[in-house]
This record gives sequence, C-alpha cells and structure tokens, in this order.
Amino acid sequence: MNRLKLFAFSFLLLSFGLINSWSVHAEIVKGKDYTVLTNPQSTQDSTKIEVLEFFWYGCPHCYSLHPHLKTWLMNKPSDVDFHYVPAIFRPNWVAAAKIFYALSVIGMTDSLHDNVYDAIHRDKIDLNSEAILFDWIEKQGVDRKKFENAYNSFAVQNQVARSTQMSRQYQLTGVPALVINGKYLTSGKMGGTPHDTIKILEMLIEKARQEKQGK
Repeated sequence: MNRLKLFAFSFLLLSFGLINSWSVHAEIVKGKDYTVLTNPQSTQDSTKIEVLEFFWYGCPHCYSLHPHLKTWLMNKPSDVDFHYVPAIFRPNWVAAAKIFYALSVIGMTDSLHDNVYDAIHRDKIDLNSEAILFDWIEKQGVDRKKFENAYNSFAVQNQVARSTQMSRQYQLTGVPALVINGKYLTSGKMGGTPHDTIKILEMLIEKARQEKQGK
C-alpha cells in the first residue's frame, strides 16, 4: 500500500512538472491570444517597439487592467515606446477622451490618470457632466479655468477626431486593446485575466523584437 501511495505521489509530481513546463513554454496562438491587423499601421518611432493601449475611462475591464499595466510600465523594456490612446466607439465616449487629452495639454496626465478611473468606478462620479467634471477637477488642485480652456480647445478637438479615426484604423472591437508595433492586437477578452493579458503583451513584444532583428 505504501508503495502504491509513493507511486501515485511520484506520478502526481511528474504530471505537475510536465504541466508546469508546458505552461512556461506554451506559445501564443493567432486567433485565440492575438490577431494580426489586416492593414498594419506605421509607428511613431521606427527604432522602437510601439505599444498602444486603447482604453475608455468608463470601461470596468480597462480599470481592472490598469494597475497591472501600470506595474509593468515601471519596468518597461528600454526598446518599447508606450502610449495611452482613448478609444471612441460611441458619442458618449467623447467626454472621456477629452478629459485625457485636456490633462495631457496641461501636463497633468501622470498625476491624475488614476484619479479619473477611481472617480468613475470607485466613487461613482459622473464625469460626463461638464459641471461635475470641472468641480471635480478643481478639487484635485487643478486650475479650473486652465482645464476648461484645454478641454474646449481646438487642439483637444483634433485629438478626439484622431482617436475616432484610430479606433477604426486599428480594427478595434472593444477595450482594453493593446496594439504592438502597429501589427499585433490583443485584448482583455482574449487574454482572460489581466495577468494573462500582460503575459501575452510581453510575448508579442518579443515576437516584434525578433522580427525587427531579422530572426
């Protein structure tokens, strides 16, 4: 009986080891973990591997992915060029894009990007209402008038138009979506958990890196 138990235990360890080994070396699968854009897009810096995160502040899945992505960005590879891009699928997504671009204009994206997410999802504040938004911005210690001017500026309108165009060009069907080097797209839906999405992102970066090196 003891020998049988020992055999069963040994078999279990072996099976676990094989499963673990398979997980470590598993390859990402086209059509399951990522897609290839029909019309690849040019990148801002051809010397880098570009990563774009298309998001919407109102998206709960974007909110869930954000802290994982933020942690990953703290140790981002030096050959990776990362940019946030607010996606626009519907008219009611425009306000969120304007918030992002207005914060960018006044140089407050880094300090308030997380706060916008928290205000919407944790505090249930309706930032689609301009009156509520401008009051909230003032409470963050930001010059209200400066933000209002940026929010309603021609520059932000142009950025919003560009986001709308990019949402179509990159063949987005939902958010969060990550586009690697203008060619590969993965999403929260494909990745499963936020942790899985980050792992797929890393593998697609490596895939793009090898292609750039001609391997």
